[in-house]
Amino acid sequence: MPFKEFIPRPLNPSTVNTYAPSASGVYGISNAREWIFVGASDDIKGALLAHVEESGTSLMKREPTGFVFEVCARLGRTARQDRLIQEYEPICNRSLRHTRTRNSSAAR
Repeated sequence: MPFKEFIPRPLNPSTVNTYAPSASGVYGISNAREWIFVGASDDIKGALLAHVEESGTSLMKREPTGFVFEVCARLGRTARQDRLIQEYEPICNRSLRHTRTRNSSAAR
C-alpha cells in the first residue's frame, strides 16, 4: 500500500517546517527519477530537517527534491516502513540493507 499522501512537497527547510509534523511516523524522500529513502522517526519534521542539513551523504548525492509522510503510532511504524521499502525499493535503503547483510556475514 503506497503512502497515504502521495503528492510530494519540496524538500527544503521552509516546506519541512510548514508541513511536516513533529510526530511519530514514516517518510519518503525522492527525486524526479527514483525513491531515494524511506525512514521512520519519533519526529518526522526533525528527521527530514536532519537530512536536509546533511552534505556528502549517499542520500544527498542523489539530489532529493521532495518528501511525503504519514503519521503513525510507534508500535506499527517499523512494519509500515518495511512495507513501504518493499513497495518502493528506495536506492539508499537497498544500499543499507546490502551493507548490513555483508557486515552480518563478516561477523560470523
